Amino acid sequence: MADGGGSFRALLRAANALLQQRRYHAALAVIKGFRNGAVYGAKIRAPHALVMTFLFKSGSFREKLKSIAQAMYAHSRNLAYFVFTYKGLLAAQSRLQGKRIPFHSFLAAFIGGWLVFGDNNPINSQIIMYLLSRILFGLARLAVEKGYIPQPRQDPFPLLAALVWGTVLWLFEYHRHTLQPSLQSSMTYLYEDSEVWHDVSDFLIYNKRTDSK
Repeated sequence: MADGGGSFRALLRAANALLQQRRYHAALAVIKGFRNGAVYGAKIRAPHALVMTFLFKSGSFREKLKSIAQAMYAHSRNLAYFVFTYKGLLAAQSRLQGKRIPFHSFLAAFIGGWLVFGDNNPINSQIIMYLLSRILFGLARLAVEKGYIPQPRQDPFPLLAALVWGTVLWLFEYHRHTLQPSLQSSMTYLYEDSEVWHDVSDFLIYNKRTDSK
């Protein structure tokens, strides 16, 4: 037992010594990026999948748990693969050219996005839409910083909020099929289910009656 403990400590010291080697930093960063992508993907998907599944999906408790687990796995796997691919390609380009330039980041992420997130499925679609909204904000701020567009005299956020809500409700009411399914479900719950009730039970307590009355 003591020999086993000593062997483990020796192995741990060797692993820690390896992690301190600067020559392996790029390769180790790729591996840790894979780890962080997997963990973050599971953490970020878990609460969303939990809420959306139990609010809007039908089926048994076991089926709902399976659906949540599948969504967590898909998000975790894809993010882990993407970080691994991105950091690996970034390190390869830097090594080939002897330095890192801004285009390396775009190219590595472009290839990773194509390979990992190119499949048009609900998980990837949600991730891309999330990123797209952040990109638009970021590009707008960058354009102001670089002087490509003038600094607004007033905060443009109220107008943006009005345009976003006006557009999304117009699409929901008249072109619903263009919206992502989970958004359709959320809006149906908020704006259509609130139009229907039979008594106090499905007016205040439940969204819909489950009996046959």
